[in-house]
Amino acid sequence: MTALLLASARTDIADYLSTLIQIYTLLIVLYIIINLLFSLGLRPPYSPGMDAVLTFLREICEPFLRIFRRVIPMVGAFDFSPILAILTLQIINSLVVQGAIHG
Repeated sequence: MTALLLASARTDIADYLSTLIQIYTLLIVLYIIINLLFSLGLRPPYSPGMDAVLTFLREICEPFLRIFRRVIPMVGAFDFSPILAILTLQIINSLVVQGAIHG
């Protein structure tokens, strides 16, 4: 009975971590798309709601992306750090969460 309960808890934790990684990946992709649109000159008119969303995305994504910007500097106008960050998240999801925890 205890083994079944522990296996169930381990599976729940793995599913939770996997979901968190996927949501964080989506937030990074959204942040990249918004920054790309801004760099193309497509800025929406100022609104407090939009400003709050942009501030939230910046505060959530920038600390993680900054780690990878130290490793891979920008090449011209291209920033490859989000690609490395997303790949790292997917590798963590595959190896650690799905492989080690989920079993």
